Amino acid sequence: MHEAPDRHIVEGYFRAWQARQNGHIAAPFLNPTPFLGPDSMSVSPMESHRETAIHWLGKRPSSNPGVTFGVPWRQGVCHPSDTAFICRTESGSEIPLQTWPTAFWPDGSVKWTSHAIASSATAEESYRVIAVDSSDAKLPFPDELIAEEDSNFISISTGSLKITFAKTGNEIIKEVINAKGIAVGVQGRLVLLSQDRVYDPDKPDSLVKHHNFQGSIGLVVVEQVNSIRAVITVRGVHVEVPQESKPTTKTHEPWIPFTLRFYLYAGSSHIRILHTITYDGGKNDFIRGIGIRLKVPLQEEAAFDRHVRFSGASGGVLAEASQGLTGLWKDPGREVRFSQMQGKPLPSPDSWNPELPQDSLRWVPVWNDFSLHQLSPDGFTLEKRLKEGHPWIKTASGTKARGVIYVGGANRGGLAIGSRHFWERYPTGIDVRGLGDSQKDTEVTLWLYDPKAGPMDLRPYHDGLGQQGFDDQLDALKITYEDWEPELGSPYGIARTNELMMSVTDSTPDGNEFSSLIDLIRDSPKLLPSPEAIHLSQALGTYWSPLSNKSANGPSATDERLEFLFQFYEKQVQQRRWYGFWDHGDIMHTYDEDRHTWRYDVGGYAWDNSELSPDLWLWLYFLRTGRADVFHMAEALTRHTGEVDVYHLGRYKGLGTRHGVQHWSDSCKQARISNALYRRFFYYLSGGDERVGELLEETLDTDQKFLVLDPYRKVRKDKETYSPDAHAVGISLGTDWASLAASWLVEFERRGPRWTEARCKLFRSIEGIGALTNGFVTGNATYNPSTGAISPPAADPDNQGVVKVSHLSAMFGLFEVAADILQQFPEKANATGFRHAWLEYCIFFNASLEEQEARYGKPGWGRLQLRQGHSRLTAYAAKELNRPDLAKRALEEFENGDGFRDYGPNAVWESTPVSKNHVLEPADEAIGVSTNVTALYGLAAIQNLALLSDEART
Repeated sequence: MHEAPDRHIVEGYFRAWQARQNGHIAAPFLNPTPFLGPDSMSVSPMESHRETAIHWLGKRPSSNPGVTFGVPWRQGVCHPSDTAFICRTESGSEIPLQTWPTAFWPDGSVKWTSHAIASSATAEESYRVIAVDSSDAKLPFPDELIAEEDSNFISISTGSLKITFAKTGNEIIKEVINAKGIAVGVQGRLVLLSQDRVYDPDKPDSLVKHHNFQGSIGLVVVEQVNSIRAVITVRGVHVEVPQESKPTTKTHEPWIPFTLRFYLYAGSSHIRILHTITYDGGKNDFIRGIGIRLKVPLQEEAAFDRHVRFSGASGGVLAEASQGLTGLWKDPGREVRFSQMQGKPLPSPDSWNPELPQDSLRWVPVWNDFSLHQLSPDGFTLEKRLKEGHPWIKTASGTKARGVIYVGGANRGGLAIGSRHFWERYPTGIDVRGLGDSQKDTEVTLWLYDPKAGPMDLRPYHDGLGQQGFDDQLDALKITYEDWEPELGSPYGIARTNELMMSVTDSTPDGNEFSSLIDLIRDSPKLLPSPEAIHLSQALGTYWSPLSNKSANGPSATDERLEFLFQFYEKQVQQRRWYGFWDHGDIMHTYDEDRHTWRYDVGGYAWDNSELSPDLWLWLYFLRTGRADVFHMAEALTRHTGEVDVYHLGRYKGLGTRHGVQHWSDSCKQARISNALYRRFFYYLSGGDERVGELLEETLDTDQKFLVLDPYRKVRKDKETYSPDAHAVGISLGTDWASLAASWLVEFERRGPRWTEARCKLFRSIEGIGALTNGFVTGNATYNPSTGAISPPAADPDNQGVVKVSHLSAMFGLFEVAADILQQFPEKANATGFRHAWLEYCIFFNASLEEQEARYGKPGWGRLQLRQGHSRLTAYAAKELNRPDLAKRALEEFENGDGFRDYGPNAVWESTPVSKNHVLEPADEAIGVSTNVTALYGLAAIQNLALLSDEART
C-alpha cells in the first residue's frame, strides 16, 4: 500500500505547473514525485484511452470565441511526470492547446484535465485531445496573448483587443481598445442602488431614502495567464456615492461583496464575464438596481454615424442611429439611407442628395437616450427620448428580449454587452444615455436588476403566525410542511452569479453580424466529450451508462419514461414561469391538483432546493443522453442551488436551506442541500469553472456548523440535555455524512490546498463506519469535526448495535459517494469494513421484515417509503456480489415501488392541458407527478439500466 507524498511536495508541484503555464503549451506535468495514494487501482494504459474526441454542445457556433473545456482520463493512463497533451482538428492539423489538471486518481494519474483553445473565425465540427509522451511534445506555439502589470494596472492583449484593469478605485475597467487601437469602452464600473424601505401607496407621506453605490476594488489578481487564456479576478464591495447636494455625506456602510471574473482568449474580440454578488443587507436594505456601466467615447463621430443595436425576441434586431436619416420628407439619397441602416460610415453631407440641404440637418432630431425594460418573462418595452426633461417615446415592445446591446460609431467601431439569461433573470434592463451628446461619452448600463421594477423585497413572507417554541413549530410543520423558526428565514449570505459577455468591434455590425453576436452571447458555446468517452474513463463513476449502450431490443420503456419526465419539467419551467433574479434554475416541489398549479405558496411544498437530489437526476440524464437541452437545465439548476440555496457569509456559511416558499425561508439549514456532489459534474465538464470551484471549497468547513446549529435540535429525544462539543457531535450517517464525504472526496481528487486534511477525514470516517456493529443501519453516529472520526452514537456507547433507518438517508448523494469510494479505494473499503457495511445497507433496506430481523434482531423496520428509489441500492449489491436473486428483486422494486410515493405499474405517463377555466395561462399537468419521486425515479432508472444486465431486466 502506497503512502501519499508530503504536502510541500504537492505545493511544489503546483508551483512548477503554474510556472509552466507561461512556457510550453504542450508541457508535461513535470511532477517528479507522483501522487501515490494510500490505495491503488491499476489500469494498464491503453492507446484507445489516450485520445478523446470533443464536440460542440448542440449547434456548432458560427465562430469560436475561445473555449475552456474538461476531458476525463481513465486511471493509470496519463501520468503527470511523462504526459503532454495536444489538440488536432478534424483534418489532422495541430492547434495551440493550453492544459492544466483539475483532478487526479488515487494512484496519482490524471483524472480530469482542463484545456483552452484560442479564438478562430470558424469553428471545427469537432477536435481531438491526445495524450502523448512528453518527449514527443513539439516546441511551444508563439505567444498570442500578452499580459502586462505594474503597480496600478493590469493589461491583457488578445490580438483583437486590449483591456486594462485598475487595481484601486471604482473604475474596474480603465479602458477597452479595439484592433484599430481605438478606445471603445472606458470607466467600466459596477453600480448598485438601494432604498431604506418599500414605498407604501397607502402611506404616501412616508419618506423613502435612496442610496447610490459603486463597486470599490479590494483586490485584483491574475488568476491564470498563458499564451491562450487569461482570467482576471476582481473582488470588492459596493460603497456609497455621495449625493451631489451633499458631496461629503455618506449614510450607508459598504456592503454587497462582489467578485468579477474576466475570461480572455488569444485572438478573441470577446470577453466573458462572471458577475457574483453576495447579499449582506439588513432589515432596512432594499436593493433597487444592480448593473455594470461603461462609457463609449463617440465625440469624433457625427450624430448620424452613432449607432445602437438592440436584441429582441427570436433573433430580432432593432438598429437605429442617433440621428436617423430615413423617412424624411427630403431624401438624403438611397445610398445614404442604406449605408446608415447597415451601420457603415456616411460620406460628407455635401455629397448627399441636394434635395436635403446640408444645413437642414439641424432640424432632424438627435435621440440621446434609449431604455429597454424586461420586467417580466413575457414582455419588454423599448423607448427613447431626445434628452432629460422630455418624454419617452415608445419605440417597440415584445416578449423575451435576448439582452444584448451594441453602442458605437460607424468609423470607430464600438462595444456590445449582454447577459446570457437576460429575460429568464427578470427584471432586467438596458440604458443608453447621451448617444448623440457631442460633449460627453455615451453611457451604457446593463441592469441585472432593473430599477424600473421597484425594490427587491427579501423580507420573510410571514411573521411566524403566532408560533411559540419548538412544539408549535413542529405542529405547524405537520400542516404546511414548513419548518419555521424566528430569525432563521434570513437571506443574509445568499449569492447570485450572472454570466455576461462583452464584445469589441472595429465597425458597427449589420443585422446579420449582430444576430450572430447575440447567438454567441446567449448560447455560450461549449465543447464536451461524448457520454461514451466519459463513461469509458469512469471519471464520473460507474453507476450510469450512455444511451448508446441500450439493449439490443431497442429503446426501453424506461428510457421513454425518462424522456417524458424531462420534457414535462422543461415545459413546466416555461409554462409556469419559473424565472426571476433569484428563482431562475430552480423547480417546484409538489403539485396542487385542486388549484391546478404547483404549491408555490404552501410552506415546504414550494421551491425544491435540491430535495432528494434533482441535481443528480439531471446530470446523470445528461450523461446518458448528451443532449444540449438537458445540459442547460442541469447547468441552470447547479448555478441556482449552489448560489441562492446556500449561505456564503455569516453563521451558516456552507449550509443550505430546505425547500420553501422563499429559497431561504425554512429554518432547516443543512449540509444535505450544499452537497458538493451536486456541483461536481458541472465543475469538471466546464473545465474547472472557477466560481463553482469556490463553492466546492466552501463546503469543507460545513462540519464545523454542527457546533453552530444543531440540525436535529427540535426532534432529539435528548434535546434538553444534548450539548455538542468540538470533538463529539451527533450526525446522520446518511444525509450529513454523505455531504461531508462528498466535500472531502472532491477536495482530495482536485488536490486542493486542504487535500491531505480531506483525505484523513474521509479515511477516518469510513474506518469508523466500518467498525460500527450495524454499519449504516446504525443511522446516527458521533462525529469528531477536528479529525473526521466516527464512533458509536451516544445512545450506544459500547457499540452493541443500534437500528435506526430513515427513508431519506441514501437519497442525498450517499449512494453515489459510497460507490465512488468503493471504486477509487477498494483496498481501504475492504480493510475497514466499509464495503461490507455499505453492501449490507443496500441489501437490507428493501428486504423483507423477516430478513431484516434475522440479521439485526427485532424489531426490523419493515417496508419504508421510497422503495422504488432504493431499488438502485439493491441493484448495486446485486452487481457487486454477483447475486441474480438481488437483481431480480431490484427489478421488482423498481417496477412496482411501494404503491404510495413511487411511479408504480399504474402510473400514467402523460400530461394533459389544463382547462382554461382553471389556469391563468395555458399549462399542462401530470397528476401524480412530484419532484421528489421524479428525481428518485430518474436516478433509479438510469442507475439500474447500468447495473442490471439485459437478462436481469427481461
